[in-house]
Amino acid sequence: MEKVYLTIVLAPLIGAIVAGFFGGRIGRRGAHSVSILGVSVSAALSLYVLSRFIWHGQAPFNGALYTWMVSDGIRFEVGFLVDRLTVLMMATVTFVSLMVHLYTIGYMADDEHNWPHDSKVGTNSYQRFFSYISLFTFSMLMLVMSNNFMQLFFGWEAVGLVSYLLIGFWSVRESAIFANLKAFLVNRVGDFGFILGIAAVAMYFSSMDYAQVFARAPQFAQTQVAVFGGVSLMTLICVLLFIGAMGKSAQVPLHVWLPDSMEGPTPISALIHAATMVTAGVFMLARMSPLYELSETALSFVMIIGATTALFTGLIGLVQSDIKRVIAYSTLSQLGYMVTAMGASAYAAGIFHLMTHAFFKALLFLAAGSVILAMHHVQDIRTMGGLRKYLPITWITFLVGTLALTGFPGLAGSFSKDAIIEAVEDSTIYGAHYAEILLTIGVVVTALYSFRLYFLVFHGKERMDEHTRHHLHESPWVVTVPLVLLAVLSAVSGWMAIEPLLVGDWFKDAITVAPAHDTLMKIRDDFHGPLQYMLHGLHSEVFYLSMSGTVIAGLIWWFVHSFNPRIDEQIQKYGGPITWVLENKYGCDDFNQRVFGGGSQSVGRVFWKGGDQVLIDGAIVNGSAHSVGRLAGLMSRLQTGLLYHYAIAMIVGLVGLLTIFVAL
Repeated sequence: MEKVYLTIVLAPLIGAIVAGFFGGRIGRRGAHSVSILGVSVSAALSLYVLSRFIWHGQAPFNGALYTWMVSDGIRFEVGFLVDRLTVLMMATVTFVSLMVHLYTIGYMADDEHNWPHDSKVGTNSYQRFFSYISLFTFSMLMLVMSNNFMQLFFGWEAVGLVSYLLIGFWSVRESAIFANLKAFLVNRVGDFGFILGIAAVAMYFSSMDYAQVFARAPQFAQTQVAVFGGVSLMTLICVLLFIGAMGKSAQVPLHVWLPDSMEGPTPISALIHAATMVTAGVFMLARMSPLYELSETALSFVMIIGATTALFTGLIGLVQSDIKRVIAYSTLSQLGYMVTAMGASAYAAGIFHLMTHAFFKALLFLAAGSVILAMHHVQDIRTMGGLRKYLPITWITFLVGTLALTGFPGLAGSFSKDAIIEAVEDSTIYGAHYAEILLTIGVVVTALYSFRLYFLVFHGKERMDEHTRHHLHESPWVVTVPLVLLAVLSAVSGWMAIEPLLVGDWFKDAITVAPAHDTLMKIRDDFHGPLQYMLHGLHSEVFYLSMSGTVIAGLIWWFVHSFNPRIDEQIQKYGGPITWVLENKYGCDDFNQRVFGGGSQSVGRVFWKGGDQVLIDGAIVNGSAHSVGRLAGLMSRLQTGLLYHYAIAMIVGLVGLLTIFVAL
C-alpha cells in the first residue's frame, strides 16, 4: 500500500509539472488531459483505499519515506499517516478537485478575453491554471497525509502559496492583486502563531512525529511555562496552533481575506473555499485532538471563536449583492460551525460537516459560476432574476445545494449541522451556552441569506438587459455534469455517512476524546438509524427556526419582490445603522487598512525619511564624504609652500617627541 499512497500524492504533482512547464508545447487539450488524468488517478486510488478501510479492515499506515536530516536528536522526515481520518479527507479532497478540473474546461474556455489583447501576460493562461489547481491538490494531500509537524507545515505553506497564485490569477486586475496580497499577509499572521506552536512542540517533546508527541502529551498536562505570568504548556501549544487555523480556516478576526479572494476564477472558489484549504484548520484541530483534550481553556477559546464567526459573518451575507460573496460569507459561517464542534470535542461531527459541506458548497460555487457564464460574467444578483427557465440544470442543482446548506431534512447538511448544535448543547465547557445561542440564531440567518440569493437569482422578473437575456442558455456538459454529481452527494452523503462517522467507531484510532468531553454520547445512545434521526430533527427548534427563515425569505424575496422589485433595497435602507455596520463588515477592513496598513506605511516613512535619508544618506554616506572633504580642506591649509612654516613644524614635532621620550 505504500506505493499506492505515494502514487496518490505524486499523480497530481506530475500533472502540474507537465501542464506548467510544457503547456505551451502540448496545448490546451494536452494540459487539461494530463492534469485531469493525474487527479483522476489520485481520486480513484483514494476511493480504493477508502473502500479497503470500509470493507476489508485496512490497518492504518504510519511510516517515514525519506529522512531529510537529524538535528540534535530531532528527525525531520517526509512520511505518511493514513488512518480513517486521513482517508476520508483524501477521498473528499480528490473527488472535489476532480469535479473542479472537469468544470474548469468549460469555465476557462474563453479565458483569453480576460487578458489585454496587446499583452503577452495571458499567454498559456489556460494551461497555467490547470497546473496551479493540480499543484494545489498535491499540496493539500501532503498536508492531510503528513505524519509529522514538519511535513504538516510544508503542506500548510504550500496551499497558502498556491492559493496566492490562484486568487491573483487575473494579474492585470488591481482588485485581484490586492486580494491575493491581503490573503497572503493575513495568513502570515496566523502562520506566525502556527510555527511558534510547532517550535514549542519541538522544544518540549524533542520530536516532530505525531505518534511520539501524542504518546508523551499526558506527561506534560500539568507543565507550566513562564508566559503571561504562567500558563499551561498544553494551552499555549494548542492556542498557538489554533491561531494558524484561524488564518487558514478564516476565523474572526483573521477572516477578512476570504471574501476578497472571490476575485479569482470561480473554480478556485470551489476548490479552495469549499473542501480544501479553508478546511485545513478544521482537519488540523481534529488531528491534534490528543493535545486539545488536555486543555479545556484551549477548547473554550476554540468554541467561542468558532461560534462568533458562525453568526456574525453570516449576517454580512444578508447585505451582499455579489453572488460569489454571498456564498463566501456562507462559507465563513459554516466554518464557524465546524470549529465550534472542535471546541465542543465533537470532532466527529465537525469532520462530518466538513465532508457534507464540501459537496454542497462546491456545488453552490460551481453553480454560481454557471450563472456567471450565462450572464457574461455579471455577478450582481440585482441584475438577474427569472433564470430558472433558462438554466434548468443549474437551477435544480443550486436548489439542492441551498436546501442542503440550510439543513433541510433528509439532505446532507441537516444531519451534520443538527449534530453540531446538539453536541454544543451537551457541552459543559465554558462558553458552550454562548455558542449554543449563536449557532441557533445562525440557523435562521443561514436560511435568510441562502434563499434571498436563490429567489433573487432564479425567480421573479428578469432584470438583465435584453442582449444578455437573448443569449441566456444552459452551460455545456463539462460544467453541468460536476453539478449533477455534487448535487447527488449533497442529497445522499448524510444518509450513508452518519452511522459510521457520527455514532460508529470510524474515528476510534484517529481521534481522541476525553470521557468528560464526550458530547456525542447522547446522540449515540438515542440513535436508531438515519430515518429516525431525521424524523427526530423535525421536532427540534432548529428545524422550526430554519423553516421560519425559509418562509420569511420566500415571502420577501419571492412573493413581495414580484410586485415590488425594490423591496431588497428598501429593507437595507430601513436597516439604517445595522445595514451600515454589515456593509462595512463591522469595520474590520477599515481598521486593518488604517491601523495595520496605515501604521506600516507610517513606520516605513519614518525609516525612509529618518533612517534612509537623514541617517544613512545624510550622516553616513554624504556625511562621511563631507567630513573627508572638510578634513582635506583643513590639511591643504597646512601645505603653504613656505620653508619657515615647515621648519617650525619640524621643531615642534621634535620637541613633542623628546617630551614623550623623557616622560617615558
